[in-house]
Amino acid sequence: MPKPLALTLGEPAGIGPDITLAAWLRRRELDLPPFYLLADPAHLSRRAALLKVEVPIAPVEAGETIAAFAGALPVVAIDVAATAEPGKPDASSAPVAIAAIRRAVDDVIAGTAGAIVTNPVAKNVLYRSGFAEPGHTEFLAKLAAERTGVTAMPVMMLHAPELAVVPVTIHLPLSEVPMRLSTRLIIDTARIVARDLKDRFRIEHPRLAIAGLNPHAGEEGALGVEDRMLVVPAVARLKDEGIDVRGPLPADTMFHAAARKTYDVALCMYHDQALIPIKTLAFDHAVNVTLGLPFVRTSPDHGTAFDIAGTGKADPSSLIAALRLAARLTAQ
Repeated sequence: MPKPLALTLGEPAGIGPDITLAAWLRRRELDLPPFYLLADPAHLSRRAALLKVEVPIAPVEAGETIAAFAGALPVVAIDVAATAEPGKPDASSAPVAIAAIRRAVDDVIAGTAGAIVTNPVAKNVLYRSGFAEPGHTEFLAKLAAERTGVTAMPVMMLHAPELAVVPVTIHLPLSEVPMRLSTRLIIDTARIVARDLKDRFRIEHPRLAIAGLNPHAGEEGALGVEDRMLVVPAVARLKDEGIDVRGPLPADTMFHAAARKTYDVALCMYHDQALIPIKTLAFDHAVNVTLGLPFVRTSPDHGTAFDIAGTGKADPSSLIAALRLAARLTAQ
């Protein structure tokens, strides 16, 4: 029997509780894999009442979740009370979000959970609490290293049936990208992508397309030297290692339908170069997948949406896709 998925609450004032309740309500209709939520059961019950949805909440231990899932939403208590109201993060927000992430990593390392699915957090709320990591993904990598003793390089991939993209540099001001981009970073990122596409996505011969940094991939140096100096050597090295890779490719012609059929993932040089095309093509159902970790982690590809939390307007599609993809990647 497959292990259940550990789902974190995320920011308690956001839409994480809403979409979790909505996903559970559709479990039979969509044949969703069993999951349990790491949260404060009382907080979740209050949100269900506010949304006027009838969802039985079953406080359980992690090992009891599959039996409970059919008739109730299993919730493993994180022993931190959540007091935040919808759209209004408070002093409990960061401790609740962090405790859920820590417990999820403990569970997946211990083998209690098959994978981690994370609801969205609010970085600014975490930062105000003294949170020292750049983001969710880096915190997961730190916890994984603490639990296993193995340092991991996390790689963010946004995945949908229409397209998969990896930003080589992520949350950087555009002015800093040329300074932070390097041949080594491109090579290391591509190696992890190729390995996980083969091992987890079961793509026997992954095809990687690498975008250029500059318009027209630098136009042979006429529009910038970074592609010639940084990207070309990385592609040559990856080819020497037997990885099926092409580039640098002009980003403005990489994402039309015919071009997308020629590769399995596009490696992009900066955040928006990757996220604009996938959010255009698959805004409601793209999934954030973290490659390079010793466990599977997926997440909805959206934020906390404070403005609609508690209103019933939140769309659970991306969370549902994240749950399904996590189950697929952990299936034997």
